[in-house]
Amino acid sequence: MPKETKVIAFANNKGGSGKSTTCSNVGYALAMDGYRTLLVDADMQQNLSLSFFAEDDVLAFSESGENLYTALCQERDAREFVRKTKYENLDLLPSGVLMSGAEYELYSKQQKETVLSRVLAGVKESGEYDFILIDSPPTLGMLVMNVMCAADYLLIPIEASPWGLFGLANMLEFFGKARDINEKLSLLGVAITKANERKNYFKQTKETLSEIEGVRLFENYIRIDSAVEWAQDNSAPVLAYKKSSRSAKEYYELTKEMLKYVSR
Repeated sequence: MPKETKVIAFANNKGGSGKSTTCSNVGYALAMDGYRTLLVDADMQQNLSLSFFAEDDVLAFSESGENLYTALCQERDAREFVRKTKYENLDLLPSGVLMSGAEYELYSKQQKETVLSRVLAGVKESGEYDFILIDSPPTLGMLVMNVMCAADYLLIPIEASPWGLFGLANMLEFFGKARDINEKLSLLGVAITKANERKNYFKQTKETLSEIEGVRLFENYIRIDSAVEWAQDNSAPVLAYKKSSRSAKEYYELTKEMLKYVSR
């Protein structure tokens, strides 16, 4: 019997958490290790799409309507809009600038919390992928509710900064509401990003997160590294752009740790 496709949502209602970067690099690490992986860009900022395609290509996806926004609005099979990246085992369902209007469109639907689940149903049933990773917008609205209702797991990246923990309580409360609808959803864990070990607030962030009951704090964290920005500038995950960099090794170790908690 084939293994079930697992869906992991990457979400944080605070911007600048490293959410898209974490999603892109975990996705690349999975693909690198032979897992067939589909990345779904549900953020109107399109950073996940820009991690694998040049700006002109991403703009073309957006203007053509061949993206997630069209799939959601018309409730069409996601497979119609999947794009192959240049990397083996790694595909992308791109976002579009009109995703900012997805909230309004979703509220007009029947069973509005599960539109994305229906859009992804064919992909999951096909068994074509081992993992589907979804990058969410930094909000707590109906689109993120759809992402969580389509997911098996939630991973929350948190920036190690004075404001990094801002809104986490709201995020966890929202996760609880999503679980009322999607009982299979579980919290995979919290991953610290943009860490500077010399700063007190890194230690404070780590201590605070480790004390939250029922929330797993991943042992592996991602430190600040200029290689990440250079990779972004070259439309590539840092694992592909500079495999020898500190952040590339850290993202790979984070992915291996994450896999220990994913039921396959």
